Amino acid sequence: MIFFALLPLLFVCFSAQAAPIPQFEQRLPMEVVFKGGEKFQRLVKQAQRENWATLPIGERTARVGKALLGTPYVNYTLEIHDHIESPSVNFQGLDCWTFYEVSLAFARMLRLKPSDYTPEDLLALVELERYRHGRCDGGYLSRMHFLEEVFADNESRGLSVNPTRDLGSEPLHREIREMTSSWKSYRYLRSNTALLPEMGRIQEKVSALPVHHIPKDQVASIEKYIRTGDIIAITCRDSSAYTSHVGIAVCKADGTHFMHATSRRDKGRKVVLDCRISDYLKRSDDHFGIVIYRPLDLPAASRNVATAQ
Repeated sequence: MIFFALLPLLFVCFSAQAAPIPQFEQRLPMEVVFKGGEKFQRLVKQAQRENWATLPIGERTARVGKALLGTPYVNYTLEIHDHIESPSVNFQGLDCWTFYEVSLAFARMLRLKPSDYTPEDLLALVELERYRHGRCDGGYLSRMHFLEEVFADNESRGLSVNPTRDLGSEPLHREIREMTSSWKSYRYLRSNTALLPEMGRIQEKVSALPVHHIPKDQVASIEKYIRTGDIIAITCRDSSAYTSHVGIAVCKADGTHFMHATSRRDKGRKVVLDCRISDYLKRSDDHFGIVIYRPLDLPAASRNVATAQ
């Protein structure tokens, strides 16, 4: 009798701790914003069978990433409409950025509720990571188009930390021009050139961010401080951009490896678990160094940010 009397209290305590996943506002048909439903369900079943929800956030993220190995590399999967912007997920094809986003969002989703995961849950958590202040307003400019802004914005909301600054990093200064100089490559900008002046102002703000990176020749010495599930952005020598690639760290016995969606044909143009990060950097003279971004599980105050803004 005492046990049954305590049940309502236990339910209240659990409910108070398990804040709901933010509400996803659907602006476009689901078949447009979410592709690969069968793969999503297979991933959910694997996660539940192997109890991924109990793992730390980094291990969870890497476990999702490993389950996505072999997924084809496809670029411009976020360009889904001429005017309406929406969070989207495509399990049928990933680029380097969407690979980390989907892996992280799925990992966070597993901790926020015990079961009955839906595509809307994943879309809401992608929105929290991808959009300025965690909120898509239906406009293209609410999406953050530069990793440096994503890292800074999410850190300011308590969703991540940046260990780069504590590992012998150096400041990096760039004059960002990518989106305005290559605007014809982006469906939304081609369809609405009136967005270009504001995009230029966003680029100026991103250029002024206090970005630090660990130079290429120092990465081998700090690999031991990188954790599985850390997001590793590769900085480039190009003065008009900070970074050129991104992936997920996976710690192994011989060092910290780089898991990423690659467009290289000799790698199969797919998601791969590659060599050590320090060795990966040696493959190209354009690889300049790395930025380490360490996502966190959602603090309670951030779980409703998408509906509160």
